[in-house]
Amino acid sequence: MTRCDSIHVWSWADREHDQTLTFGEDGLIPLEVRMFHNPEQTQGYVGAALSSNIIRFYETDSGWDWDVAIDLEDREHPDWDMPVPALPTDLLLSLDDQYLFFANWLHGDVRMYDVSDPATPRLVDRVWAGGNFGDRGTVAGHDIRGAPQMLQLSRDGRRLYWTTSLFSSWDNQFYPDIGEEGSLMLKADVVPEEGRMVLDEEFVVDFGDAPGGPARAHEIRWPGGDCTSDVWQ
Repeated sequence: MTRCDSIHVWSWADREHDQTLTFGEDGLIPLEVRMFHNPEQTQGYVGAALSSNIIRFYETDSGWDWDVAIDLEDREHPDWDMPVPALPTDLLLSLDDQYLFFANWLHGDVRMYDVSDPATPRLVDRVWAGGNFGDRGTVAGHDIRGAPQMLQLSRDGRRLYWTTSLFSSWDNQFYPDIGEEGSLMLKADVVPEEGRMVLDEEFVVDFGDAPGGPARAHEIRWPGGDCTSDVWQ
């Protein structure tokens, strides 16, 4: 049986595979890899969804290494026979590399960490919207179906958007109303100079009304580039 617990480092100059970083139980299902934007920072983060960890990987004099930067605890839920994992599915870094944002799809929150010291991320704020533990069930009169999933941050670092669908099979298991009524796009206003964010109670895009829908909106992209496409490595 193949285990999904590794990422691979390639040399662009040589076009050759350089190294494999194997995380084991600490890094099951590493979904999204984000490098720091500063080309002098040869490091980044990867979210291990099933292990509910955020792993930092970095270059050393002898190659690449890694450690668990953020360990997310499971939570008890009365409707679950087991503790609910956070399931971090997407993450991104602000263009100035000061903040790390990631979404916990099963718990229902988006987190904001100060990563001025990349080895010791510091939680500064979080927003709840849907999920198994979110205390907000509606936004602008629309029921929240699913939970924060794919993220995108404006280049000025002040508008964070997310959609609520992951994969159809996972949606159908954990949030079946997405398939029946479509996903949503929501937004938080970020105040980077204060290290905080707040859910925009007036913004919602409901893809249940999309042509040919209901639709499962997933990826978000800004015209002209955004925080996950503008990387100068």
